[in-house]
Amino acid sequence: MGVVTEIVHRSVAPEDLPGRTVVDGVDVLGSLSPSRASDFMSCPMLFRFRTVDKLPEPSSPEAMRGTVVHKVLEDLFDLPAADRTPSRATDLLLPAWEAILEAEPEVAEMFGSEGPEVGAWLASCEDSLRRYFALEDPTRLEPAERETYVEALLDSKLLLRGFVDRLDVTPTGEIRVVDYKTGKAPHEAYEAKALFQMKFYALVIWRTRGVIPSMLQLIYLGSGELLRYAPDEHDLLATERKVEALWRAIVTAQESGDWRPNRSALCDWCAHRSICPAWGGTPPPLPAPPEPVEQLTDGLTAEDVD
Repeated sequence: MGVVTEIVHRSVAPEDLPGRTVVDGVDVLGSLSPSRASDFMSCPMLFRFRTVDKLPEPSSPEAMRGTVVHKVLEDLFDLPAADRTPSRATDLLLPAWEAILEAEPEVAEMFGSEGPEVGAWLASCEDSLRRYFALEDPTRLEPAERETYVEALLDSKLLLRGFVDRLDVTPTGEIRVVDYKTGKAPHEAYEAKALFQMKFYALVIWRTRGVIPSMLQLIYLGSGELLRYAPDEHDLLATERKVEALWRAIVTAQESGDWRPNRSALCDWCAHRSICPAWGGTPPPLPAPPEPVEQLTDGLTAEDVD
């Protein structure tokens, strides 16, 4: 079993985390979050656009719905248990949206003539919250941790990091890892991809607390479904091998400059399709010399919070 140095628990925005290549005095190979690992598995060119070229991506109403609903659910658990009702969640919705608008006024540009009407969009957020209450009773829950930043340094010196939406811990120490998704539950054929993020977090928790989470739970608020999985040591050892193999592949791509596009149905949703060589586009020139590979994935993005 690998040995880790530490786990960090704190509620913090990704932009507040400094870039780092040293953990407790140990030089690391680099760092991976579940989102960046998933990017590379889906399409190495997408990984390049996001982490090498660092191209901006516009917000979308769908992504912003996730941000707002996550914020409401976080605020809901700040209330006394008896007050965690559907009506109180609805009361929290508009303040959460207004706080985001105040911090990022440009997100308002997604609505109006070029996008959905904001009132209908807020109603869709309310629908997501209503589905949440059909799946869980928050008056009976007292999460141990929420919106928690976690990290673990593997023996290979690869740093794993990310944000966990919620950790529930029983009096006897069993851990449930919970993640909210505002989209619909995946088809059965794609469940393994959806569970990768959760196994990633379970690996971090195991390597730091010495406890394998007893349950991984994805809450899909777009379709009102739960996806649950009970991992075991075999699962998490396989996940560790997978993330280390992904890192080796990232290093090879960075050193060779060969970031292969993977054309798929997901391209329809990609913000960079117009410059992707798989669709006849021209990416920006690669930096010369290449950025040190250990610096590539140090930054966490909003995707890692959602």
